[in-house]
Amino acid sequence: MAIGWLTVLQNVPWSDVVRNAPKVAAGAKKLWNNVANKSPAESATETDDAGLASTPPSLEGLEQQVLALQAVTENLQQRLLESSDLMARLADQNEQLIQGIEALRRRLLWQRAGLLLVGLGAAVAIALALR
Repeated sequence: MAIGWLTVLQNVPWSDVVRNAPKVAAGAKKLWNNVANKSPAESATETDDAGLASTPPSLEGLEQQVLALQAVTENLQQRLLESSDLMARLADQNEQLIQGIEALRRRLLWQRAGLLLVGLGAAVAIALALR
């Protein structure tokens, strides 16, 4: 049951895919920039600020560490929300493509059944003509 890829690609709702592509691309770019633009030195600085110093902290130091950890937590939560939003959009597009392919599969089955009936009719007509 091989479906020609050209046929499949011709029947994809490309208007929906193209309409949603800028949103998905912008979300992916924003996510990539957040993750990729952080150097290991920045991460180490944030870790040091987060309270992994070797000296015993004072009360002010603990307060700073808590504030730094809260900032890091908020940043991670924001990234998680952006990632979830991006994955939801990609999942929606994937679902639309799957529905399109399933519709094509059903249409192909009906076309095969119709072709089989036409073939049987032609065979019967040839058999009757040769009598």
